[in-house]
Parts: sequence; structure tokens; C-alpha cells
Amino acid sequence: MDKFRGSIVPLVTPFQENGEIDEAAYKDLIEWQIESGSHGISCCGTTGEPSSLSFDERKYMLELTVSQVGGRVPTVLGTGSTNHDETMALTKHAEKVGVDAALVIVPYYNKPSQEGLYQHFREVADSVEIPVIIYNIPGRTGVNMEPSTMARLRKSCSNIIGVKESNKNFEQVSKVLHECGRDFNVYSGIELLCYPMLALGGAGHVSATANLLPREVADIYNFVEQGKWKEAIDLHYYLLELNEALFWETNPGPLKASMGMTGKIKPVIRSPLALPSEDMQGKLRDVLTKYQLV
Repeated sequence: MDKFRGSIVPLVTPFQENGEIDEAAYKDLIEWQIESGSHGISCCGTTGEPSSLSFDERKYMLELTVSQVGGRVPTVLGTGSTNHDETMALTKHAEKVGVDAALVIVPYYNKPSQEGLYQHFREVADSVEIPVIIYNIPGRTGVNMEPSTMARLRKSCSNIIGVKESNKNFEQVSKVLHECGRDFNVYSGIELLCYPMLALGGAGHVSATANLLPREVADIYNFVEQGKWKEAIDLHYYLLELNEALFWETNPGPLKASMGMTGKIKPVIRSPLALPSEDMQGKLRDVLTKYQLV
């Protein structure tokens, strides 16, 4: 589906100093992202700390996002978890409140077999009519969804329209597009691979860096769409140092510290994650200074 192409920003979940969700800051982030040219909004993905949110908080974030976006850009919101029934309930709730597509992560910790993954995703997709995008992130989940499993799911479920591949294995990406069809929407979930994914025929990217430089991250896609490959490559290398810095430690720790320095949010993260050390934050500030963000 063309409406889901481009830079879909995976928003952080901002918290107040007491640890509660900062609704005002979150609304401001959405407005800034839309004004800056992001093609879509995502929440409750890895960058949004979904495993640190309660079930009710996740429902609230779905509702808040849909309400604030107001249909101006597509919403691709995270509804997956390690629990099958919870994933089903959140995905149904997403459909109820008007989400454009559900982003469903491969269940983490359980390490299901390929057959287990197939059954899980088929049941989730069959329970709703909205599009479903698979979120394949082996480094976090401990298991990789194989291209053959995705191809089975696409054949069985017409509303499974794509995959966010947080996977450095480009053989996998090529096989997914080959086995699922070139019209299957494949998004890069690896910041350094946003441009290369487009070169392979990807539909766009879901990059945490867009929380800091939304226009530049969106322009990688825009330039490729316009056939301006040199400009896209130049942006790829321009963003490289920042892309690397944001993953010096587990995401979204460095990102939230950086956004705190820029004044976009309060630098608050929920345990068991932690913000980087003072020394690391000093190094982050040096990088942000190069990009004129502080």
C-alpha cells in the first residue's frame, strides 16, 4: 500500500519526572513530526519502551496517537508483546480506535518455532481487518522470522502487508522481497541501512534518528522517490555519525538523553533501562553539537 511508504517515525514515550506519561510533550512531538515531513507516525515500538508500559498505558498511547494525528498521516502503532492474548487484545483495540496499521513484533523471550510464529501471526491478522506489519528484530527477540514463514503468512492473510526488518542480514531482505513479492512493504529498522534498503526495493524506514532529525530522515526517502540518488547517498553519510551514537547503548537510552539535551522531552526512562553515564552523555553532546542540535 502506497500510503504506508516513506519515513515512519518510531516516537519515544516521554515521561514526566514522576514517571507518568507526559501527554503534552507527546502531542508536541507529533505536531513537530508532521510539520517536519515525516510520512507516518509509530508508537509503542522498541523506541517507545512498550515492555515498560502497562496494558492500560499501551491502550492509552494508541488512543492518544490516533486522536492527535487526526488522519493527517498514517499511524502504524505497536500492538505486539510476548503474550499472545495480550497481542490479540491490543491489536483489536487498535482497530477499534482507528489505527491505520498494527505493527506486531515477533514475540520476545519465548523463542517460538517458525510454525509457532506462523500460527501466532495468522491468528492475530485474522482477528482484525486493518493492515498488519510484522516487526522482525532478532537482536531483541532471540528468533528470526524466516522469509518462507513471511511468504506463508502473506499467502494466508491478505492484510499482512509488510515487515519492519531490524535485521543486518541483507540476504534475508532480498529473499523476503523475492518470496513475498516486490510489492510487499519492507522497511528498514536499522538506522544505517535506511538508504541501502531503498536501493533493494524497500518501502521506507522506521528510524529512531527521526526523533531528532525528522526532515533529513524523511528526505532520504523523498530523494530516492525523486530519482536523486546522489542526494540520498549524501544524506546517508551525513547521518551516519548520529545514527551510530544513538546506539552506543541500548535504545532508547542515548536517544532520550539526547532529546533531553535538545529540550524536546524530559530525560526520563523507565527501569530496567537507564540513561547513559555522564561521560557518555558528554560524548553524545559533542555529536549533537556537530549537527547543531544543541
